[in-house]
Amino acid sequence: MSDLTTIIAEPWDEWALIDCGGGQKLERYGKFKVVRPEPQAMWAPSASHWDPDATFVPGSDEEGGGRWVQHRVLPRQWELSRGNVRFDASLTPFRHLGFFPDMAPQWDWMRDRSHDADLLNLFGYTGVGTLQLSDAGARLVHVDASKKSVEQGKKNAQLSGMDGSPIRWIVDDAGKFTAREVRRSRHYDGILLDPPKFGRGPTGEVWRLEENLAPLLADCRRLLDEKSRFLVLTVYAVRMSALAIGELVRQLFGDLGGRVEMGEMAVREEARGLLLPTAIFARWSN
Repeated sequence: MSDLTTIIAEPWDEWALIDCGGGQKLERYGKFKVVRPEPQAMWAPSASHWDPDATFVPGSDEEGGGRWVQHRVLPRQWELSRGNVRFDASLTPFRHLGFFPDMAPQWDWMRDRSHDADLLNLFGYTGVGTLQLSDAGARLVHVDASKKSVEQGKKNAQLSGMDGSPIRWIVDDAGKFTAREVRRSRHYDGILLDPPKFGRGPTGEVWRLEENLAPLLADCRRLLDEKSRFLVLTVYAVRMSALAIGELVRQLFGDLGGRVEMGEMAVREEARGLLLPTAIFARWSN
């Protein structure tokens, strides 16, 4: 097993973690500031008072319910960018804003390995990662169970001037799609998967991370070979360990040679430079 690695997302022009503490975090998305719950921010914040444009108030259930309280009126969507990729941010019912900024260093790592590559993005959501890799010269198959998310991905492609790029946008259950690709003897140069803790497919399929991740990764292994370039797995379920998913990837992909890395993802706070952990990851590269 390799040592654990911390991958750090630094602020950029249109996004930053401004401050965090007391179980919350203050972020900037373009010209708007929002406060969201953050259980890992157990320390005290830098500032005694925040003045956000909106605050997410969690519900009493454990499935991520809650509502946004707008202190000033925000547009339904507003445009952001990273590099050549433009995309819409919005206050979603799931407490995030339509993309995951802590993925930025993972996108950059994959971009360096994506020129003239055939890539599969499972649980691709609104397509920001897909467009980052397409911009690096890759051909993408983007899969998500949510038709609304896939439609937003297509809109983000139009915003970026990339609606003619070689991207297949597919609404499907990730497990069923991957199993069909195995039966078709498909090959990919790289795979990105960012599975939720719990989800449902377009026809009611149930996804539970602890039960379904290992079989899905086994199918992903069948879509790669020794000429493939990478697999990146990110997990936001706090009850899982980086060591656990790292060992799972090592056992499934170790026969391909190359390198397996695992560890934590974190974002750097502007106020003090401290690191706020957000997720765990494991990745294989050749």
